[in-house]
Amino acid sequence: MDTFNPTSPAPHRDDTDTHAGDAAARALRDRRQRTHDNKLTKRLMRETGRAIADFNMIEEGDKVMVCLSGGKDSYSLLDILLTHQSRAPFKFDIVAVNLDQKQPGFPDHVLPQYLESLGVPFHIETQDTYSVVTRVIPEGKTMCSLCSRMRRAILYRVASELGATKIALGHHRDDILATFFLNLFYGGRMKAMPPKLMSDDGKNIVIRPLAYVAEKDLIAYASLKQFPIIPCNLCGSQENLKRQEMNRMIAEWDKKMPGRSWNVFGALNRVVPSHLMDNRLFDFAGLKATGVADEDGDMAFDAEDFDAPIAGFEHEDGGEAAHDAVLETKPAAAKRPVVFMTDLRAERKA
Repeated sequence: MDTFNPTSPAPHRDDTDTHAGDAAARALRDRRQRTHDNKLTKRLMRETGRAIADFNMIEEGDKVMVCLSGGKDSYSLLDILLTHQSRAPFKFDIVAVNLDQKQPGFPDHVLPQYLESLGVPFHIETQDTYSVVTRVIPEGKTMCSLCSRMRRAILYRVASELGATKIALGHHRDDILATFFLNLFYGGRMKAMPPKLMSDDGKNIVIRPLAYVAEKDLIAYASLKQFPIIPCNLCGSQENLKRQEMNRMIAEWDKKMPGRSWNVFGALNRVVPSHLMDNRLFDFAGLKATGVADEDGDMAFDAEDFDAPIAGFEHEDGGEAAHDAVLETKPAAAKRPVVFMTDLRAERKA
């Protein structure tokens, strides 16, 4: 019988095997990371392409002015739109615009250097709105409202001067949801950020191609692309406490009940005016019985079934089956088709 002798020398360990095992583990991790990054990129391209197609955001001959702030969202928006531009079956132009508001410490060399490296046309608009806002708004009061109005007016003017037909903003799905809840809880109205709308001056069309994109995906994409992010607190920006409250609520929902926020987001795309209370959207006063059955009629005596999954607006997981040049066809009650910029021409002719 073999016995263990503590004075015996330890068995020789082959360092070659150890190094080989470490190399294999690293290779496996690298392969998994590449797969993850590839799925992330495909998902972002798919979701932006789908939003662009659903709302006819970009058309032949458009000049899209991408508002670039230096944050993760606007960097991602520009990067994704440039990729769509290279794949689109029709021509549209892109110009990146940054408004330098002369906040103290703003690194005004970062964006020009980055845009020059891309070779994308750009314009830096310099307007000292910071001094105006700090002079007009009493110390301790929120500056954001006046600042945003001034910024919007300047960007509208710049869009006209540059001949832009669309103004692209980097608001994402979480921004839209937070805005909806802010209006619901504090404004007493059902209103959000539409993916496409006419500007308040009536001269511009504003689009939000990231409308279907979750913020967590943009965070991951910015990390992947290593964008030269400019901090958003350069002017000592004041935290919007109510918006932060909404963001925390949405994050808590996603943590405890995955899918709830996507259900709420999907509801913005399935409004039933006859089952709300706005006389401007539905003629309640003139409603008469027709004697014709209506499956969308009142269900006052029926129990609502909220356990069934909601069809027609689900978040895609970025699977490998999606291909850039293919428009998936699914039953009407299933998931929406995956749409890319390469599909837009066929989509419009249908």
